[in-house]
Amino acid sequence: MPAFWVGIDSGKRAHHCVVIDQTGAVLLSKRVENDENALLELIATIAEIAAGSSVCWATDLNAGGAALLIELLAAHAQQLLYIPGRIVHHAAATYRGDGKTDAKDARIIADQARMRTDLQPVRGADQISVDLRLLTARRTDLICDRVRSINRLRATLLEYFPALERAFDYSKKAPLLLLGGYQTPEGIRRVGLTRLTGWLRKRGCRNSAKMAEKALIAANSQHTVLPTQATGSALVVRLAEQISTLDAEIADVDAQITELFRQHDSADVLLTMPGFGPVLAATFLANIGGNLDAFDSVDRLASVAGLAPVPRDSGRISGNLHRPRRFNRRLLRTCYLAALSSLKNSPASRTYYDRKRGEGKSHKQALIALARRRINVLWAMLRDHTIYQEPMPHITAQAA
Repeated sequence: MPAFWVGIDSGKRAHHCVVIDQTGAVLLSKRVENDENALLELIATIAEIAAGSSVCWATDLNAGGAALLIELLAAHAQQLLYIPGRIVHHAAATYRGDGKTDAKDARIIADQARMRTDLQPVRGADQISVDLRLLTARRTDLICDRVRSINRLRATLLEYFPALERAFDYSKKAPLLLLGGYQTPEGIRRVGLTRLTGWLRKRGCRNSAKMAEKALIAANSQHTVLPTQATGSALVVRLAEQISTLDAEIADVDAQITELFRQHDSADVLLTMPGFGPVLAATFLANIGGNLDAFDSVDRLASVAGLAPVPRDSGRISGNLHRPRRFNRRLLRTCYLAALSSLKNSPASRTYYDRKRGEGKSHKQALIALARRRINVLWAMLRDHTIYQEPMPHITAQAA
């Protein structure tokens, strides 16, 4: 049992630290800059207060602004617990006063660490999974930026050239190249079918003749010049260039993720699981910390992934199951997408999905159930370091 508890209300520029003893009395309340020297001085100060007794630290962040503090505490062999901000928020209602300050939050964090026995320690991840976490987060940001840019591009085209907007899928490379050179009805009509086909072919567009024909049909369907055309066409050029740049950056990040992921010990194991490619498998590894050390059981892993329903029973109401409120959303999305992809090449996954659909489950419910079932398989594969083997289908013997 620790003799002192240290609560850290973490921030970007500074943290607030509160130290309490076994009775809950506050021994220190101090604001500390998020700076190495200041944090080292804090650790030394608390070591003097403890005077050789054990100390337990607790923080409401396990990454981001608390990253430097976490690394320094690990280097000094200090015990560190993680208390999610949601728990701190709800616990604050049980303490006196309605005010909210960093000092009060830090004291609540320390007091919760003193009283609770179900808090998880902050465990360090291996270097590969740390790098994968940063790269996969960057990839997610780029994908979101790309989707926003495509939506803005289509909305701008609708302002002056709706026929061209509905003619192509602007998530592909060739239509973006077309917009880089020709964005208006008169411009496309002026260049003509033959010259436009050659212009597209020269830039490496597949099916250049078909693309040019579709663009010309769209141009011939509109002869009215809208007042938004001049400004809108200029914006379309810039948006098309922006999307192409994002595509190149996403491809570069994907290459980095794949190269780094294949260096991990569990890479070959995860890639045998249907539905997992390098990017999804790398995202899965990044969100579990590279191994199973942070999870006591497969049920704990499923709970963190948001795949284990929790009961909300009361009185005579029982069996009222809901998705948990606290879970890793990126891990859930990864497991969901992998389960969806596995329907194409895994007969076992397809059979299980169809059975759930036959039981009256919706598409989303059936996929979540499948993802939960696959978590059991992934746990065994990573635990035993064995590859996936597709189960043999059950053959029903027919009566002669």
